[in-house]
This record gives sequence, C-alpha cells and structure tokens, in this order.
Amino acid sequence: MNFVFFSPHFPANGADFCDRLKKAGARVLGIGDAPYDALDAKLKAALSEYYRVADMEDYDPVFRAMGHFIHKWGRIDRFESLNEHWLELEANIRTDFNIYGTKLDFVKNLKRKSRMRAFFRKSGVDTIAQRKCSDRAGAMTFIRRVGYPVVVKPDSGSGASNTFKISNVKELDQFFRDKPEDVTFVMEQFIEGLVVTYDGLVNRDGEVVLAASHRYDQSVMEVVNKDRHMSYTCFPRINPAVEEAGRKILKAFDVRERFFHIELFETKDDRVIALEVNMRPPGAWMTDAINYTFDVDVYAAWADMVVRDAAGGPYEGKYFTAYASRKRRLHYLHSHEDVLAAQRDKIVHHQAIEEVFSRAMGNYAYQMRSKDEAALREAVAYIHAEKA
Repeated sequence: MNFVFFSPHFPANGADFCDRLKKAGARVLGIGDAPYDALDAKLKAALSEYYRVADMEDYDPVFRAMGHFIHKWGRIDRFESLNEHWLELEANIRTDFNIYGTKLDFVKNLKRKSRMRAFFRKSGVDTIAQRKCSDRAGAMTFIRRVGYPVVVKPDSGSGASNTFKISNVKELDQFFRDKPEDVTFVMEQFIEGLVVTYDGLVNRDGEVVLAASHRYDQSVMEVVNKDRHMSYTCFPRINPAVEEAGRKILKAFDVRERFFHIELFETKDDRVIALEVNMRPPGAWMTDAINYTFDVDVYAAWADMVVRDAAGGPYEGKYFTAYASRKRRLHYLHSHEDVLAAQRDKIVHHQAIEEVFSRAMGNYAYQMRSKDEAALREAVAYIHAEKA
C-alpha cells in the first residue's frame, strides 16, 4: 500500500500514525510545510519520502506532489491527514486521483453542521433545534420558538472557537454587530447537559472494531470563552444509550475505514442528543486516553485496519483515564511539584500544550488513570483547586 500522509508533522501524534503504518507494511509518503531537518526522528524513520510545499493551503503544489509520488512510486492507495482542517483538500485529492475514501461530493455533509441534521434525522437520534443565522429577524423568529438562551457557532469548523451563548436581546445585538461577514453561523437551542463522545474505528465494511467514550466536566464553549481549565474522563465501559446513538449515526453516515469522533449531549434527565460528527481521531490527548483505558495501541489498531483490514480486539476497558489542564493566568493552590508528588501513582503523562491548542486544552496538562473513579475525581479536583 502506498499511503500519502498529509501534514505528518502536525499535530505531533502524526509521527505515531506514520510509524504504525510502516510497521503494518505500508509505504508512507509525506507532504508538509516543515523543513525535513525539523521533523521528529520517529517520523523521518517512518517516511519513504517527504515532499515539502511552501503553503499547504495552496492546492497546486500539493497536486504536483501527488504527481511526483505517482511517477516514482506508482498508484496511491490512500491520502489522509486525520485532521479535520484538511477534510476538503483530502476530498479534492481523492476525487482528482480516484483514491479510496471520502470524495468531494460527500465532504460538505461532514463539514457543515446544518447538513449533519439530515443524517441525524435519518439515524433516529434526537438532535438540537437549529437554523441558519444570517440575519437578526430570522434569529428572533427562532428565539421566539425555542426561547433564550441560544448558542451560535460557525456552520463549518470544529472546536469551540467563535461559539457563543446568547441569553438576551442585548447579547444578540452585540453578536450581529461583531460577527465576521464571511462566516456563516447556525443558531441552536441551548441544552443543559455535558458533552459525551463516542469515539473509535470503523472498518471498510462499516463495522465498529474499537469504541470508547469520554465525558467532559465542563462546557468547552465556556472553557474557551472564559479562558478556563478543563477536564474529561475516558470510561472503561460505554453508556449503552451513547453506544446505541453512536452506532445509529455511523450507519446513517455510512462511514467506512475511518476514525470517528461523535459528540452528543447527555442531559440531566438522561436523554442523549446528537450534536456533531467528526470523521477524525478525537483531540485533546483522547487517543492516548483510549490507550491508557484499554491498554491498547490505537495508532497500531488503526494502521492494521487500514493496511491489512485487521479487526483487532476485542478491547476490554480496564481503567478510568482523566485529563486535567491548567491555565497560566490562574493561580492554583498546589504547585506543579505538589501535583507530581501527590498524584504520582496515577499520572501517566504530563507536558506543556502547544500554544495553538491552549485556549481549549490549557497551557499544561496531566493525564492520569486509575481503577478507582472516585480517586481520579479527587485528583482532578486537587489539580484544579485555586487560591482564594
């Protein structure tokens, strides 16, 4: 298999994906904008060739890179970045070179929240009331139907950037004064609850071969807008209602040979409501959280599935794994050294977060695991305790 990995150097776990692809038997070819000498040693060892382009947003040089690879190595079997930012570019390349995977005619269904709703309805999973938010009159019509508060977010894009909770007319007017003209927004009914995820791998026959679930302790929108720390937990067992909803959504989208990251709301009255679908690995160290929870190598599981159509598993959850971040601007009760000393039996990884991800993920983060969920919750509270 000739596998072209686009942007293998960023995010950093691209090196792990490329390493496992090579170990599974693929020839891995990379396209990126970083100098070759700046690449991680593990990534260099995994790549048979690296083609540098000056601007990854410029399609023509990427197209030429593909032509070079085909001339030198033969037919390209896969083109992936595992990064939602490049979803449309990937689809363009696959369409132009007739490569297996999501093509251009379907990609807008994965990029636009407004289009996802049709698939949620097809799946039978409850979804949030929503409408395009192009003008104030239309927004008021929607608000009269669902009431305040509402949430506005870009129709295309991931994460919580440019996502706001609007609770009154004054905030609505402020939003329409400030909103970028070139961004299309959707408005949604505000749902009281926490985001839970259904994450994993689905093979080329559409079968789920690995599944996990995380739950955030805070609203990511509030974390980003208020510049706060955040935490989540990966569970050894998936809530059956979350599993059922996730599988229905995957079937509706007819997803094949991909990572999936489905976001749902879990309400206080135990309803599960569809929020978003992302056909990529989950972010915020969640791939590693799955590894720690199930004692697996999800990078290898993905590579084996892609290269050899291997099913792997069965995967049995053994631990609860938690992520807890900190923000530089906040004053914490316990020092970094205190945290390492107090939680040394639980901490499996800790490091600074790349600045580009820090608004949501924090400036520094700790990953911990334990078979005792209560002890893990206490550790998160210890890390997040602030000075009075």
